[in-house]
Amino acid sequence: MEKRNWLNTGRETYTARERELIGVDHAVRARSFFRGHPAYGRTPLHPLPALAGTAGVASIRIKDESGRMGLGSFKALGGMYAVARLVRTEAEAEAGTGTEGGHGPGPAEARLREVAARTPFVCASAGNHGLSVTAAVRGLGGRPIVFLSEDVPEQFAHRLRSLGAEVRRGGSDYEESMATALEAAGRHGWRLVSDSSWDGYTTVPLDIMRGYTVLFDEIGGLGETAEPSEADEAGEAPTHVFVQAGVGGLAAAAAGYVRDRWGEGPRVVVVEPQAAPCLLASARAGRPTRVDGGRTRLGRLDCREPSLLAWRLLSRLADAFVTVTDGQAEAAARLLAAEGVRVSACGAAGAAGLLSLDQDTRAALELGPGSSVLVVGTEGAL
Repeated sequence: MEKRNWLNTGRETYTARERELIGVDHAVRARSFFRGHPAYGRTPLHPLPALAGTAGVASIRIKDESGRMGLGSFKALGGMYAVARLVRTEAEAEAGTGTEGGHGPGPAEARLREVAARTPFVCASAGNHGLSVTAAVRGLGGRPIVFLSEDVPEQFAHRLRSLGAEVRRGGSDYEESMATALEAAGRHGWRLVSDSSWDGYTTVPLDIMRGYTVLFDEIGGLGETAEPSEADEAGEAPTHVFVQAGVGGLAAAAAGYVRDRWGEGPRVVVVEPQAAPCLLASARAGRPTRVDGGRTRLGRLDCREPSLLAWRLLSRLADAFVTVTDGQAEAAARLLAAEGVRVSACGAAGAAGLLSLDQDTRAALELGPGSSVLVVGTEGAL
């Protein structure tokens, strides 16, 4: 039987090399961008005393992304930030101007809208990424095209269309819809907005990951914030962070931010579906690894190959990789609902990972009665 938990033997210290990619400075810049968006607001950090008792730890807090910017998931941060950066970079390049890191005064709004409208934006999605890209592109007056696989519920397609997306079906699963989107982008010269990365395609997915760090900066509070940080309110940094992963973008954003903000102490644990453990398999093999396997009901996490950028960060910065069954994630969602936090099974996967650990893994991670745990409720209940 394949191991369901894997302690990262490749764990290394966070360095300037990782800080150039993901860290507090990038989170502060991204958060500054979002403060100018009318739908932006800090999402809540809820205590979970009953779940903490069940898990045998001092405290658990969940960053609840179910209300993020009216789109219902953390994905709102990534797609919006990446689309804005992409359009701005194109406009600055054409004008022969630029600002450090692409922030600060730049092209006028009318110019950005002109650039955005020129060429369609295309992505593949299991739902939430497409919503984020669509909202960003339509906000700039552009044309979003979203490829969904046949297994994505029609309710997601309907919601995408209601926001202004052109929805196309392609393939039987996410991997096939991604291949279809990539082929269409290359054939038509469309702008691809993927939350995964590979050799030759890293700029957009890196900006997506930097957008995700905003949710952690709202907890960490090192930036020039207009409100007190939730970490100050909580009075402590987490000892453990459990974060779910598909291709690994959110988990890598978490690992980079946590190391820069709170140092090497917190244990970062990556949680995947048992049927699609591409990051755990990569950690075991010591290289990015594609997995084949069964189907999972955790559709937004059903990814067979890791993002290259995410893997490079997690291979050094994550402490462990664990997998959960569909049933464990669904049970965790019910426990969270009992404490007033309504997220999907995907959204509860991080909490499920915490509850699933065997005693040997808990001991290796020094998880016990004194631990303060952070989990992310990545999306609202469907």
